[in-house]
Amino acid sequence: MIEYTRDYLLDKRIKIFQPVNGYRASTDAVFLSSLLDEKNIKEGAKVLDVGSGTGAISLCIASRLKNKNIDIIGLDIQKDLIELSNYSAKENGFDEFLKYEYFDIRAKSSSFGGIFDFVITNPPYSDHDMPSPNQSKKIAHNHQDFNLTEWILFCLKVLKPKGYILLINRAEAINEILNTLNGKAGNIKILPIYSKQNQVAKRVGIIAQKTSKSITQILPPFYTHNEDGTYTDKAESILRKGLGYFINR
Repeated sequence: MIEYTRDYLLDKRIKIFQPVNGYRASTDAVFLSSLLDEKNIKEGAKVLDVGSGTGAISLCIASRLKNKNIDIIGLDIQKDLIELSNYSAKENGFDEFLKYEYFDIRAKSSSFGGIFDFVITNPPYSDHDMPSPNQSKKIAHNHQDFNLTEWILFCLKVLKPKGYILLINRAEAINEILNTLNGKAGNIKILPIYSKQNQVAKRVGIIAQKTSKSITQILPPFYTHNEDGTYTDKAESILRKGLGYFINR
């Protein structure tokens, strides 16, 4: 196993093992995990985390929804991260229902088919940013012979009809995301994410339902920080208490 650190999420509710030199999870992963709405989840639901990295998204979901009797699979192209993620799942007691597997979504064939109720993903943000000299970070942050459209199409392919895709990306990617979802998913909810008030949104969260014809909604803004740099109450409830984004609606 590669050299790693033992870190924590959700105010030390979750142990997560991450490479000393390589991709490490950010708060985006925790925020994205919170968008999986409890009211939509039935017993025995199947959840797929595409591009799972160090497992932060699915570990947070497992912690919040462990009593829902759900099955979670994480897929990633970095074998070292898969090994660490499975170690994290075991150390948190989630390994009976949370597993990570090596998979290259650029492959022409997939054994998954349309079997998942939810696909949640934090795709690489860029086709054009200067890649990191660190190979692990380069793979995680920059598309490798694969673009955002193809990434989303894979996620839709493995979803059941009426299943949900949830993702977070740069706000500048909104046109490509909506164009890709057009005609394939509806009931789209767009969550603009702001660092502070009076700033432009740099990220967006997207929730969409496969084969739905329902209208698109733009949700109220999510501010992650107060003017003094501290986290907002909503951000604190997610990052520290492990609550879902929609828990108080």
